[in-house]
Amino acid sequence: MLTPVLLVVAIGFVCAAILTIASKVFFVPVDETFANLRAELPGANCGACGYTGCDDYANALAADHSLSCSLCPVGGATVAAALADVLGVDAGSAEKQVAVVMCNGTKEAAKTIMEYDGPKTCTAAKQFFGGLSACPHGCIGLGDCAAACDFNAIQICDGVAVVNRENCVGCGVCAKTCPNSVIKIQPAKNLVVVQCSSTDKGAVARKACTNACIGCMKCAKVCKFDAITVENNLAHIDPLKCKNCGLCAKECPTGAINNMRVKKAPAKPAAPKAETPAKEEAKAEEKTEA
Repeated sequence: MLTPVLLVVAIGFVCAAILTIASKVFFVPVDETFANLRAELPGANCGACGYTGCDDYANALAADHSLSCSLCPVGGATVAAALADVLGVDAGSAEKQVAVVMCNGTKEAAKTIMEYDGPKTCTAAKQFFGGLSACPHGCIGLGDCAAACDFNAIQICDGVAVVNRENCVGCGVCAKTCPNSVIKIQPAKNLVVVQCSSTDKGAVARKACTNACIGCMKCAKVCKFDAITVENNLAHIDPLKCKNCGLCAKECPTGAINNMRVKKAPAKPAAPKAETPAKEEAKAEEKTEA
């Protein structure tokens, strides 16, 4: 009985010695800077920074200290400051970005041209005559963007994608997923947006969707900051010039421009009408007779 036990123990010692020697021979030194940078990154691996993942971005920062520390939209300014602290450099600008759906083609506004019974994805529906509505430029509304979002920041409401700006980190995965490219990544501070992507002429666009931009130029004329231009029948707001005054949203005749600061108050229930003295006397007489 003792011989097998001793044999197993001896084999264990030999294997341990071999592994110890191998770990010394094949040891790869770990860059401490990379390790510290990687520890500060959130680990989302979304690729929004332009690199294949957090490891790749950390490696790039460790190799080139002149690279911007503010490329991670998930971590934002906090992570940018932490990365800069590790490298001993300036954090640079890390302005919060969010996704904006450039479409407001709700079920009521956008004209539906067909009933779709295929795979419930926007990509599949796009191959089927361009989509479900008369506007080929708008949100298809089957939720490819919502399925791709890892932060629960998008949902489909009334046939169109809606972004929860509090949850959105501006990673851009939804924008890459959308087959109609109606989602753009913009600075979160810009609250006045053109929610339309149609480049059709006004009459055609309005016939397809009542919320469409018709290129009437009213928004551009009323803007005091020269922030709006109209090209190819579609208004564009320059996020660097826009001051969120909201005048263009008020002037837009179709509601294609929306001011996200303005929240519609819930409808108040109608107050009961006061009865006239004559009606009150009649009711009193009825009760007395009863």
